[in-house]
Amino acid sequence: MPHSAWPVDPGVILPFLIAVALIELTPGPNMGWLAMVSLTRGRMAGAAAVGGVTLGLAVWMLASAFGLTQVLLTWPWLYQTIRWAGVAFLFWLAWDAWKSPGAGEAVSEDVPGRDLGQAFVRGLAGNLLNPKAAVFYVALLPTFIRPDHAGALVQALTLGTLHLGVALMVHGLIVLGAAGAGARLLTDAKGPWLRAGSALGIVAVALWMAWETRG
Repeated sequence: MPHSAWPVDPGVILPFLIAVALIELTPGPNMGWLAMVSLTRGRMAGAAAVGGVTLGLAVWMLASAFGLTQVLLTWPWLYQTIRWAGVAFLFWLAWDAWKSPGAGEAVSEDVPGRDLGQAFVRGLAGNLLNPKAAVFYVALLPTFIRPDHAGALVQALTLGTLHLGVALMVHGLIVLGAAGAGARLLTDAKGPWLRAGSALGIVAVALWMAWETRG
């Protein structure tokens, strides 16, 4: 099949998948927060959080494909505003984890629907307030787009969808691993200690995000 029949150059697919897999496997705010949610809330809450994170990433992908994220390069103050709003949001999550009576109790898969919705919304908000996702699409995605194939928009959407698939798989594995560890290690722990550990863990993620998105 000639290359022109493909939406993207077949030769870039494997390098692109390797690049995004390495990026997603690099420890970052999403990985740390998802691990904390899964450790303290269980697999179902972690899965809901992954859904929110994935939707947030999809929003950034679509914004980049249509050129909207270029505004972050034009107006650095907007980048910094989103960055610090994301850090502040994580600090709020840490405070909420500490004061919430149910946070950090024994891990259970019997999670109320309200809590699952809350995990989803928080995952979505956390990723929308993570400008690193936008920078990824602005800096990396264009290097895999080829002028001799389908339009740039089609290529960006195709490659972006592949990235979403890789991110979903990596984040799902994090949830499964962390939830399994939580079931083994936290069953006999006391609520206040778990709340404190969860809050401190999220604070660490917030500081991590502030450091990673600097500059």
